[in-house]
Amino acid sequence: MKRPTFLSLLICIFIFLPISHVMSIPDEKKKQNETTEVSDKEKLVVVWTSGDKEVAMKMVFMYTYNAKKYNWWKDITLLVWGPSSKLLSEDKELQDYVKNMLDEDINVLACKACADMYEVSDDLEKIGVTVKYTGTDLTEFIKERHVITF
Repeated sequence: MKRPTFLSLLICIFIFLPISHVMSIPDEKKKQNETTEVSDKEKLVVVWTSGDKEVAMKMVFMYTYNAKKYNWWKDITLLVWGPSSKLLSEDKELQDYVKNMLDEDINVLACKACADMYEVSDDLEKIGVTVKYTGTDLTEFIKERHVITF
């Protein structure tokens, strides 16, 4: 008599536990699983303003590249702004690193106003950087995404 009761209990557990688990998933989580759209919580913008190569190599590029490579963030944009645009236009090692970022599907943008001040817009475009006026973009990034600056 004990054996059928135990067997009935196991059957109930295997049938109802998965159902109760699915029913307990919040609607937001279900929707997230049904879509390929990246949530705002998974988007990062790195604003790079420093003209210091060591800052670029040891912090900005290292973190940005690895964050994408190891899937810490789903959508990453590197925004080149100010003195960093001049540094990037002059340094082959940094240019190669940016090409690797582009290969990892990191969006790389440069502020056209800044790049024009340093007369490097064409140089940045040649390495694959999207050069455009980014004041509005930065404002939207701040409102909608995680933003860190260096």
